[in-house]
Amino acid sequence: MKKILFFILTLISITCFGQDSLNVDSKQVNEGDSIHAASTTMFSNNTLANVTKTEGDSAYIKEDYTAAIQIYEALLKNGEAAEVYYNLGNSYYKIGEIAKAVLNYERALLLQPGNSDIRANLEVARAKTIDKVEAIPEVFFVSWIKSLINSMSVDAWATLGIISFILLIVALYSFIFSKQILWKKTGFISGIIFLIITICANLFASEQKEHLVIRNEAIVMNPSVTVRSTPSESGTSLFILHEGRKVSIKDNSMKEWKEIRLEDGKVGWVPASAIEAI
Repeated sequence: MKKILFFILTLISITCFGQDSLNVDSKQVNEGDSIHAASTTMFSNNTLANVTKTEGDSAYIKEDYTAAIQIYEALLKNGEAAEVYYNLGNSYYKIGEIAKAVLNYERALLLQPGNSDIRANLEVARAKTIDKVEAIPEVFFVSWIKSLINSMSVDAWATLGIISFILLIVALYSFIFSKQILWKKTGFISGIIFLIITICANLFASEQKEHLVIRNEAIVMNPSVTVRSTPSESGTSLFILHEGRKVSIKDNSMKEWKEIRLEDGKVGWVPASAIEAI
């Protein structure tokens, strides 16, 4: 009995973490196929301080994408929200700012990795970028695990972990105190299942949270940038990247230069001003 109580207390200690919900209730604005010329509505700083997402959506529907961008960016100063990033990406896409569209779609996907609408629009925007990089093939098991982790957000995994832990306690209670063999077997088997779910959900939530905190990926924002062998303009030119390309930041220790890695394994140095972290 002491061993069981110690086991339960240990599980409690690994389950208690989570994050404030990043979702908003308003309906997302869907991205269309064509890019229209937007009318321009400028807002003062005082006006932007009191805007709502509904106003941004209204400006988007009216094809006033400049106003929509101003509103969505003002909203993001008060806190991150996947739907606002998504709609901001749509607005930038409409005016032909592909790099900024990709950046905001990536940020939205970081907060809601299981959202199929965000992922679809991101792929549409990526198709308009110049650079086409072939990723190094991964072992199928690794790809499957990554897909599973990205199927839900950190909040969803944390919630699943808490629910499965509560059910684990119920199953253990049934196993320990039930006098009927059937209930003992049911409690034992379901307890093992809920234990596995609890551990996996917490590990996956931890992985998602690490991605949110570290932010070691970036988007090339300049029309083009030369990747060099050393963090200096005098370094050997290795290759050229164009706006909208996603890169991983390998070395973030310097202020003016960042060492990056591409999906195909190529590495090099670019000016920090040429990229923006997701």
